[in-house]
Amino acid sequence: MARALQVTRGEGTTLTDIPESDIGEGPVTIDVEWSSLNYKDALALAGRPGVIRTDRLIAGIDLVGTVRGTGERVLINGRGLGETHDGGLAEVARVPADWALPLPTAFTARQAAAIGTAGFTAALSALALGNVGAGAGPVLVTGATGGVGSIAIALLAKAGVEVAAATGKTDHHDYLRDLGATTIIDRAELQSPGKPLQSERWAGAIDTVGGPILANVLAQTRYGGTVAACGMAGSPDVAASMMPFILRAVTLAGINSVFTPHETRLAAWRLLERDLDPDLLESITTSIGLQDAVATAERMLAGETTGRIAVDVRA
Repeated sequence: MARALQVTRGEGTTLTDIPESDIGEGPVTIDVEWSSLNYKDALALAGRPGVIRTDRLIAGIDLVGTVRGTGERVLINGRGLGETHDGGLAEVARVPADWALPLPTAFTARQAAAIGTAGFTAALSALALGNVGAGAGPVLVTGATGGVGSIAIALLAKAGVEVAAATGKTDHHDYLRDLGATTIIDRAELQSPGKPLQSERWAGAIDTVGGPILANVLAQTRYGGTVAACGMAGSPDVAASMMPFILRAVTLAGINSVFTPHETRLAAWRLLERDLDPDLLESITTSIGLQDAVATAERMLAGETTGRIAVDVRA
């Protein structure tokens, strides 16, 4: 038997014991040590639609653990965990053989879980910005105090990029500066619908919010800039103009962390190993036990959490 957070459609989330033979499908059995709490996990644990695609499933889109029988330390981000396949918020996972990546030597199991899909997505977004590097001008990160935003700021700052952070949390400015942000703007500046083409401000951007904020970011992006769109915490709907794309050659790059090809996954984790300071990661990470995940998910959906949350599935 293995403890797990199981979500049942119409009945909610329960912490329960499940026979290992009933968990997942796949020839590889992983003794899970750590998972994490991402915004998508919070939605699933709260019973919100659109994440879990079956009537009953173990939540958790990340896991870090040890392959039973070989002792190999591995991690998995996405791949359908916690959406179509039993996920990482359990003591055991059974998965296909090609899903796991080796645990990077730069990080402990807890740190790799703290990075999780949020940090993986931040790295994919940073890679998507391409030639938007040091000296190119300011890069905007929206949803800056969240998991993706926090790690995106840290990665960009380490690469020498001038980072502007957009947030509505006025008491978190020091937190953002500690991550490496040089400019902080009030997200209210971006929330109201604006002109289809506005003054050029950003060499590029990483947007986790969507909605009017993404539309305004696109309208403010400089000629040839790239905007990596990786979230829709604000809204999935974007009423944007074609003008930034046609008149300024702006690129909108969509980021999907679930179906990322193997080689791109390795590239993202190489970037994290190179540019994410483990001590900085520790400073923005909170650890909880499996039994605390549902309550913490409610706080996350209410906008009351900051940084990354690692889940000790054995606690």
